Amino acid sequence: MITQQALLSKYGTPTPTGAGYLTTIDLPYPMFLNWATSTKTNKITCHKLVACQLKAIFTEILAVYGLAKIKELQLDDFGGCFNYRAMRGGTQLSLHSWGVAIDLDPDRNLLKENSSTARFARPEYKAFIDIFYKHGFVSLGREKNYDWMHFQVKE
Repeated sequence: MITQQALLSKYGTPTPTGAGYLTTIDLPYPMFLNWATSTKTNKITCHKLVACQLKAIFTEILAVYGLAKIKELQLDDFGGCFNYRAMRGGTQLSLHSWGVAIDLDPDRNLLKENSSTARFARPEYKAFIDIFYKHGFVSLGREKNYDWMHFQVKE
């Protein structure tokens, strides 16, 4: 997993506004905002150095699953990307502070869930998680068996 030192070296010092390092990407399919399910978005704000990776991830998810399956599996449930804050229960900054992590379907992949209950641990999501790995992201669920909603840059 990437260290705070490596984050600072590669992605710079995060700020509450993300000024100078954030960009907004267009998504290949609409996602609904987890905190406002009636609101859809076609954009994600992330660190400019991971923008191409995230765009490729969501483009490939659409190609592999198709829009109907994406909706059925709730792969269109956006839980957030950039959010300047400390890690939950910690003092170090969250990777979300850099915009290099993304949460998806957080209601069915709760922070402390493990593979026995998290939705993303099921076989129908294997290709989905593999796509993140293919493009340089890792799953905390697969790596640590908790926080299955969370995907972050590997390096």
